[in-house]
Amino acid sequence: MCESDPDAFPTLPISKKQKPCSSGGGLLQHFIKLFSVLLIYWNTLVDVVMFLITIFFLDDTKTPLKGPLGVGSTPRRIVHRTTINDVMVGVTQAALSRYLNRKYGKNKKDGGVAEGNSNLPKNIRLRATSFVNLRPYLGNEGVAEKTKSSSNVRLGNLIGYVLFPFTIALREDALDYVRSAKATGKRKKASLEAIYTYFMAKTFLKLFGTKALMIHIVSYANKMNIILSVDEGIVPDPHQLCDDLEEFLKLIKDAVIYKGLVDCHVY
Repeated sequence: MCESDPDAFPTLPISKKQKPCSSGGGLLQHFIKLFSVLLIYWNTLVDVVMFLITIFFLDDTKTPLKGPLGVGSTPRRIVHRTTINDVMVGVTQAALSRYLNRKYGKNKKDGGVAEGNSNLPKNIRLRATSFVNLRPYLGNEGVAEKTKSSSNVRLGNLIGYVLFPFTIALREDALDYVRSAKATGKRKKASLEAIYTYFMAKTFLKLFGTKALMIHIVSYANKMNIILSVDEGIVPDPHQLCDDLEEFLKLIKDAVIYKGLVDCHVY
């Protein structure tokens, strides 16, 4: 057993370098890398154009979650819920779908998840702004370098933004929300959108400001805190939305266990 050294720098995992391939597979590997680079640039172009169109022209669908101009200066209520870590983008899509379905069908007692009970308008456009950490992985040497007074390592936050489109619809299978979120997330990872939006951050915040609904998710030590910041004039029942988030997290967890996609002891 090794003794701890209080003066030692923290250690971080180091990624292993891949061994060079043989000449036969080298050509295919180069082709795959070239295709990946071209795909990233194409996705980046599409995302940046959509970002600019959103700023100047394209607005979200008017729903009970959308506030009027100046909503950022109104008083806000903060509610929170602590839960286990899971695929929260899919959970958020599911909870917002149920919440909006309930709002659109106020005269109905059940806002359920079955397709037959849907009160939602078609083609709702609802997008989230997701923060992305742009700081590169430094490794152990980088951590040590940061402590030197003459270090050239840039300090402070380095955060970009990604416009993440939500699919607002009712699904019979709760895992469909996770599959949809996973597909969109994979597409967003193959893009440099966050780097471009980082440089447009001041303009973005100036034009968009604070929204009627902000969902903050903080994961730490196998627990996840969900914090809602709402304009009560637009979202008067934030605890109900918190309940929807927690309930769909449990539904998705149960669906994963029922279908044998993960061992029960993981939960």
